[in-house]
Amino acid sequence: MTRHGHIHWIEIDSRDPAAAKAFYGAALGWTFTDMVQPDGSVYSLCMQDGEPVAGLFDLNTMSLFDGIPSHWFTFIAVDDVDVRVEKAVAAGAKIRREPWDIPGFGRCAVLCPPDGSVFGIIKPAAQD
Repeated sequence: MTRHGHIHWIEIDSRDPAAAKAFYGAALGWTFTDMVQPDGSVYSLCMQDGEPVAGLFDLNTMSLFDGIPSHWFTFIAVDDVDVRVEKAVAAGAKIRREPWDIPGFGRCAVLCPPDGSVFGIIKPAAQD
């Protein structure tokens, strides 16, 4: 499992997932495994040599992301999401997305520190 404070996961948050797949497939040789989510949206794993190397998220699936352009997004592993959200807020961060659970992946939150950057934190789910 990824240690506290280390980068755990990165994803392409895209306004045009089909174009992103075409580009990264041609440029890097990635293939994609689509996973239908409980809400019917699709999250894709970006694969290299049969291993996931990143994710691909469709920004159009949630109004929360209206007006946000395509970008790369980083999740940093933490020891406890809820505790770290409290500490981040005390240090001046704003919560962009309250903590939520992704079955098999972990507990996440999205924060915006005082400098205006945005990042995710995650307590990774235990892997068998």
